[in-house]
Amino acid sequence: MIQVKFTLKYSTIRFAKSLNPCTETLLLMASIRRGYLSDHFMIVRKTDDIVTDPKKSPLAPGNESMTNLSVLSLVEKDGMLQRMQDNEDEFVKNWSIRVFESKNPIVTIDAGNDYSDGPCPKDPAYGYHYMVVASPKAKDTFSNITVDQWSNVLVVIQDRLRWLYTQKGVTYVSIYANHGESAGSTYPHPHLNIVTLSTIPPAIEREIDVSAHILNEQGFCPMCKIIESESAGSRQVLQTEGFAAICPWESAHPYEMWICPKRHETNFAKISQKEINDLALMMRSVLGGLSKTANNPAYNIVFHLSPEKKHSKQIHWHVEIYPVMEPMSGLERGYGIHLNNISPEDAAKKLGVTCRKELAILVGIE
Repeated sequence: MIQVKFTLKYSTIRFAKSLNPCTETLLLMASIRRGYLSDHFMIVRKTDDIVTDPKKSPLAPGNESMTNLSVLSLVEKDGMLQRMQDNEDEFVKNWSIRVFESKNPIVTIDAGNDYSDGPCPKDPAYGYHYMVVASPKAKDTFSNITVDQWSNVLVVIQDRLRWLYTQKGVTYVSIYANHGESAGSTYPHPHLNIVTLSTIPPAIEREIDVSAHILNEQGFCPMCKIIESESAGSRQVLQTEGFAAICPWESAHPYEMWICPKRHETNFAKISQKEINDLALMMRSVLGGLSKTANNPAYNIVFHLSPEKKHSKQIHWHVEIYPVMEPMSGLERGYGIHLNNISPEDAAKKLGVTCRKELAILVGIE
């Protein structure tokens, strides 16, 4: 069984006097729990209240005191971006992107040493949780910010990724974004979460194992083969010079998309500025197309990256986009068999039209 080692800030657990290791009295927040019979992980955390007034959002300019001090604030001046950060006496103003540690973290470097095995296994959740605010404008979304803004966001992610992998206890850095309340977003401003783990998460572990098995048995990277096949098929959505967007064969969600580098790449932190700009163009095009195709649905953006530690197994990194359009059924929750009311082929056909229009407008050929 895969074990995860991370805990929650402000976690306090008191154990009842019982021989049953599963009997606990939860005072504030429980630690990470591993599945009885599977690689499932569960985190109990205090949820943020949904912010309905953008002016009261802690992500809004002028409300910087509601968050931790920024470790990085990008400020545009004279056509250039300056790297700045808050200090105890003054908050950076007029920022375009802001990065700070979450005040309601999923993981923390103050984690204790609370492990247990047996029928109710759990681990402390050691790690870092940063938020990247992608725009100071509350009405902005990932589907309408500029390509340059997307590029700057990706550079900031690269910067944080490199630093985090130098820190003790960091085995994996997860990067994800939620758009829309039903997808888990609580704030109006577009923002991403960067959460480190002291072990590899189950979905990435499975992807690593499958990729390694195919590479060892058949001698090729499965993602490279997927891109080669899908880029010329009915599930292709959009292509740029270096990236392909597809609706995967086994799409679990309507209009689900993967954005994949065409050439074999395992280290996102090392891609060039040219590749960053190309990826920014792709991200903006497909999310703009998705918004128009499906009437601005809620969605999650998840970066599937390799663990970037020395000697760790690698995957062909890519970005997955999961629209949240329908509630899950018992078949999906109980058996892991997903129901999709639009085929990946039909989704790709519809998305292809709108995404190509978005791309044409962005590059100035329409």
